[in-house]
Amino acid sequence: MTTTFVVERQNLNQTRWVHSEPAALAQGDVRLAIASFALTSNNVTYAAFGDAMNYWGFFPTGDAATGCIPVWGFADVTESLCDGVAIGERFYGYWPIANEVVLQPTRVNAAGFSDGVAHRRELHAVYNQYLRCSADPGYDAAREAEQALLRPLFFTSFLIDDFLADNDFFGARTVILSSASSKTAYGTAFCLAQRRGAADAVRIVGLTSRGNLAFTRGLGCYDDVLDYDAVATLPADALAVYVDFSGSVALRAAVHARFGDRLAYSCSVGGTHWDDLGSGKGLPGPRPTLFFAPAQIKKRNADWGPAGLQQRLADAWRAFMRPVTDPAQPWLRVVRGHGAAAIEATYAALLGGSVNPAEGHVLSV
Repeated sequence: MTTTFVVERQNLNQTRWVHSEPAALAQGDVRLAIASFALTSNNVTYAAFGDAMNYWGFFPTGDAATGCIPVWGFADVTESLCDGVAIGERFYGYWPIANEVVLQPTRVNAAGFSDGVAHRRELHAVYNQYLRCSADPGYDAAREAEQALLRPLFFTSFLIDDFLADNDFFGARTVILSSASSKTAYGTAFCLAQRRGAADAVRIVGLTSRGNLAFTRGLGCYDDVLDYDAVATLPADALAVYVDFSGSVALRAAVHARFGDRLAYSCSVGGTHWDDLGSGKGLPGPRPTLFFAPAQIKKRNADWGPAGLQQRLADAWRAFMRPVTDPAQPWLRVVRGHGAAAIEATYAALLGGSVNPAEGHVLSV
């Protein structure tokens, strides 16, 4: 039996489990058992932007009212009618919240494959790639949890940092990040902080909830951390860039009102405050611009070549893993869960914003 977790697209609090007979394989297909996946605020962003960014398109439910939230993790091949993909192989990639999935590998090579199923052909290639763990130089079996939790988020963090630096921070020397305790935000802050002491260093300011102030300040990658109610105290006499991971329309309006024309750039990334999303129209200062990671990937593939981009990312990832897994004071504590109740509870906590930012949840159906 195939078991899948689905949500109501227009009411993310409403969820249910769908049970169906396993799909029969056609020639060229593979079936994989989903072993584990991360569930974070990033997945809430996928749901919040499901229609706008077509995240619902990866694993359609057959019901226009519901969607399947994509997650990152690991799966094992249990059945294969595809040359070059063997039973027992383990792959890292993008999965539904389910116990199994059928994919249609194309462009199979030593590194892995892309899913060539018809409904994914028009979706961006970065989400359709599946990496063969046995051939992935970044894979460490002992660090699967950290990879599932942080690798896709850190890639986005790396690209945001690179995009801002590539544009000389739009003339600003202060970068303000909302939802600063979130993993993508503090990954970005970590990358920005690597410039400390250099000519292109910027001041890194985090905005977070009062309950997350201590955790966020303890990371050490922010120069200052304020709670959301303190936006009006931000020094606004010089140019700043706002990187919005929360999506909160009220917070965005407060930041824009505080800086006005001194806000050099407003970068919209996430939607952790999924219930307070709204338009950026009519705000003082620049209109918020959605950050689209694949565009920066395409640019850097052209500038550096794919191998050059991957090498830079690998170097940054290894540096990031040092504080994340520091035995004395790790930034991340892995929490594992199995079954419907654990998945439902974690998802509800993420929607409610009550997950401890020091925790990372790795789950399985």
